Amino acid sequence: MKTVIFDLDGTLADTSGDLIMAANACFEALGHGAMLDMAADQATAFAGGRAMLRLGFERLGMDDIEARIEEQFQPLIGHYGANINTHTRIYDGVEAAVERLLDADYRVGICTNKPEGLAEDLMQRLGMRDMFGALIGADTLPVRKPDPAPYVETVQRAGGNLARSVLIGDTVTDRETARAAGVPSVLVTFGPTGRDVEALQPEALLDHYDDLFDLVEGLIG
Repeated sequence: MKTVIFDLDGTLADTSGDLIMAANACFEALGHGAMLDMAADQATAFAGGRAMLRLGFERLGMDDIEARIEEQFQPLIGHYGANINTHTRIYDGVEAAVERLLDADYRVGICTNKPEGLAEDLMQRLGMRDMFGALIGADTLPVRKPDPAPYVETVQRAGGNLARSVLIGDTVTDRETARAAGVPSVLVTFGPTGRDVEALQPEALLDHYDDLFDLVEGLIG
């Protein structure tokens, strides 16, 4: 079966606002105030919790940054889990695009480096979890993207065919995951880095979800 696997953060949904708020809650609890900007630091938010903490501590000029990151990582996850969809929004056209794939007998799934429990919770709250046949998170397997194993497992759990699958993502991690799995990648251009993702040389770029079906058909249809 033809299969489309999606990244989550920065691909299906703009989750940067809630991620940054969680990181800032950690810095505020330490008495430093907000260290990350909701607009300027979106790209760092999509790189994950540790990347946000690292940026904040670097701006504070602190030493022992890696130890401080590990101390604050679980508090960050706690803050994020409690406020996971306050600012998060699904990108325009996502639901219609996924529904069109399903109507055409595609299998669809999610492969993310967000912890599985948080990803499941977020997709449930957004009312979209039932649309996807599988969801693999950062901690579902012993390895995470860009190792190809999570992608391969997502395809299998979705009931799809690896040889006729494609990964939709937004970062170099997604590009390298697709390359390692031997499948094409499509990178979205509406994330914080815009069309700079073109430099990663994916098989296709996605400017709007209205164009997804035709792009996918051209790659694996």
